[in-house]
Amino acid sequence: MTFVEVEKIMNSMKTPSNKKRFVNIIPKSSKAKNRFVNIMNSFHAMEVEQETDDMLFLVSLNRQYCTWVPKIGNEHWEVSK
Repeated sequence: MTFVEVEKIMNSMKTPSNKKRFVNIIPKSSKAKNRFVNIMNSFHAMEVEQETDDMLFLVSLNRQYCTWVPKIGNEHWEVSK
């Protein structure tokens, strides 16, 4: 067996990498704006931890804030891709 054949076999055995998905959020309410500045360090990007048909569970980049938000947004947050 050649090195190339062994390498192909080893690569086929690797588990696929799961890429993290991110969305950008824009605070709309005064409560959201306060959390955005004081807890989230004004970073718009949030990691999508879970997803249902109509909801996203988002976690801030600094891991200090998390929330369920409808994919279309709500009175506190606007969601953009």
